[in-house]
Amino acid sequence: MRRIRMIVAYDGTDYCGWQIQPNGMTIEEVLNEKLKKLTGEDIHVIGASRTDSGVHARGNVAVFDTESPIPPERMAYALNQKLPEDIVIVRSDEVPEDWHPRYQHDVRKTYEYHIYNAPVMDPLKRRYSTFVSFPLDVEQMRQGAAYLTGEHDFASFCNVRTNVESTVRKVEELEIRQSGRDITIRITGSGFLYNMVRIIAGTLIRVGRGFYTPEKVKEILEARERTEAGVTAPPEGLVLVEIRYGAQNMQSSEVHCR
Repeated sequence: MRRIRMIVAYDGTDYCGWQIQPNGMTIEEVLNEKLKKLTGEDIHVIGASRTDSGVHARGNVAVFDTESPIPPERMAYALNQKLPEDIVIVRSDEVPEDWHPRYQHDVRKTYEYHIYNAPVMDPLKRRYSTFVSFPLDVEQMRQGAAYLTGEHDFASFCNVRTNVESTVRKVEELEIRQSGRDITIRITGSGFLYNMVRIIAGTLIRVGRGFYTPEKVKEILEARERTEAGVTAPPEGLVLVEIRYGAQNMQSSEVHCR
């Protein structure tokens, strides 16, 4: 038995998230089904990040166990022949049998939240960005974002249903880029709470619109109360860009041809 690791990219628009759900198709379900057709085995993939409904990924990581003779590095190509066009295996390799994508030291996750800021929505961007029609002050958003870098208790920035021992997390990098009408919030950390990135995005949008001052972000952080922060921004703007595992990093920026 071998354990195969995959970098998985997908357009999450038409899926009910990563994890198998009773009420709709998920990324995990499709991967299990197509791997069974490919290998003839009952496969159950384990994902590093269980993204929500409508959220996208360029670099999620998953593993599965198999006795298939297909070479590990060729598994990506073979599986891509069976997958729908909105799911792509970027790369595959073999890892130790006990390697788990969620329980590793020195992990870095990077997300991007995409905003289209214009008077009228561009229909070609609606699946991959959140539309904001009112002008956003990006410099004010950057000033507010600065309060969130470092290690803090992010209780104000997680879903009330979050069930974790600690809400302390470390944000290593948080930058906001602007190119024309496109605004990107890029955030890197060792881990994130449920809905944390989307709540940060929703709060910074309110700063950009002038509802909050940049200093208000610091007050929200210190309050440790979810009701103090902005709304949870819609899922379509969120992309899991990559997950790095220290020396075992697998870059997720190269996509194999189908």
